[in-house]
Amino acid sequence: MADTLDVRGEICPYPMMRTVTALKKLSKEDRSLEVVTDHAPALDTIPTQAARLGFRTDIEEAGGSEWRLVLTRIDGEEGA
Repeated sequence: MADTLDVRGEICPYPMMRTVTALKKLSKEDRSLEVVTDHAPALDTIPTQAARLGFRTDIEEAGGSEWRLVLTRIDGEEGA
């Protein structure tokens, strides 16, 4: 199960900065991180930084103006 980082109520650059810190702390066994945000600009900044660290981003709308970003480690994917 993915760890969840809730950055609702925070504005740039904090959602991206907290996400990068959390990704860097993931162990090799941890394949993904889920980020919940209500700050639309984070939908651009987080995937860009996650890709630089080797993570793929899937974005789902979680409600009116909330999004769930699932960041999955690319190097360990099977069938990719």
